[in-house]
Amino acid sequence: MPDTVFGKIARGELDADIVYEDDEVVAFRDLNPQAPLHVLIIPRKPIATLNDVAAADAALIGRLFQVAAEVAAREGVAEQGYRTVINCNAQAGQTVYHLHVHLLGGRALQWPPG
Repeated sequence: MPDTVFGKIARGELDADIVYEDDEVVAFRDLNPQAPLHVLIIPRKPIATLNDVAAADAALIGRLFQVAAEVAAREGVAEQGYRTVINCNAQAGQTVYHLHVHLLGGRALQWPPG
């Protein structure tokens, strides 16, 4: 897997507005927010796309969503509602090939999305 900007953020090589981090996961504010709250939650382990998740990664993927819920609560959007999104490959809008969960909230979100 080629190195990505998210890999560099996960390793501390690039600055980001980090809102959460632990040994497995980093969460940071998106530079191009699509909602008042737009946080990206990434595993430190480089996984290119959702298609590349292995059975051994199940707990890690669950951890991404636990962190999403924790960040949503900290940021005050958990009760009103929020959305989590994983884009997989180009046609779905994935532009950085390091698996990431978008956490969006702070306003009413439309359905269906884009």
